[in-house]
Amino acid sequence: MKFGISMFVTDQTASPAEVAAAVEDRGFESYWLSEHSHIPLREPHPFTGFNPRVYAAMLDPFVALTAAAAATKRIRLGTAVCLVIQRDPIDTAKAVASVDYLSGGRLELGIGAGWNRAEMIDHGTDPDSRFRLMRERVEAMQALWTQDVASYEGRMVRIEDTNIWPKPVQSPHPPILIAGSGPNILNRVARYGDGWLPVVPPSANEEMRGRVTPFDEFVEMVPRLEALAAEAGRPRPLISVMGAAPTPANIDAFRGLQVERMILGLVPGPMDDVHRQLDAHVAALAEVGERLHG
Repeated sequence: MKFGISMFVTDQTASPAEVAAAVEDRGFESYWLSEHSHIPLREPHPFTGFNPRVYAAMLDPFVALTAAAAATKRIRLGTAVCLVIQRDPIDTAKAVASVDYLSGGRLELGIGAGWNRAEMIDHGTDPDSRFRLMRERVEAMQALWTQDVASYEGRMVRIEDTNIWPKPVQSPHPPILIAGSGPNILNRVARYGDGWLPVVPPSANEEMRGRVTPFDEFVEMVPRLEALAAEAGRPRPLISVMGAAPTPANIDAFRGLQVERMILGLVPGPMDDVHRQLDAHVAALAEVGERLHG
């Protein structure tokens, strides 16, 4: 199983280049960044511990991952997640292909439909139709990445014959990992995703319902996802888990379920804090017999 690192990167934290270099130096496999364009103030805080300054100050993930790509040579670079429902699909296809090109084919595109309804509305997105919009924008981007003369026609997205380059280095395009929970997430992954990116926390309270996947539900959902993909004639989706600690029980359970990757989180902070947290993760993995390779 692979081990990655994620951290919210803002104007008040260590830079993405510094963090990515430290992640690679310690032998982790991947580095992941989140996205929020802004945080509207007209709605109450959505959950306990929410810090609007941190969420509103996130760097654009593709700009930040470009800096990370320039500072590294080996690690995979991912979004966890890119809010495609709040992005123009042509601009996003161009950004994805550009980062994949500049990184030598190291990008992983984690996507999600978001949770902040006011943020969506400010982007002109109807929260009630965002899941269809997410699928159509992804399908449109797939056309832009794979067709020399690209076109797409859906109910909400329409692109007539067009040229766009560069194409991604990875063929046919960077892996698309769909984040989410809830009753329809497995259908989405099986239909148009290359993988599933669930948050599987140690515990889940009522206010996080629909945003995270409790472990007992996750265990039952993995074989259902495999069956749905097989029915659709698609390969078994890759699974990358966020939110879980690298304990012996978790690692054994995830390995038994053929989870490809655990993404371990860092608390946003300066570089001294980042080094301490990375060293703690390395030590915790070593205690359970996991050795990272640089």
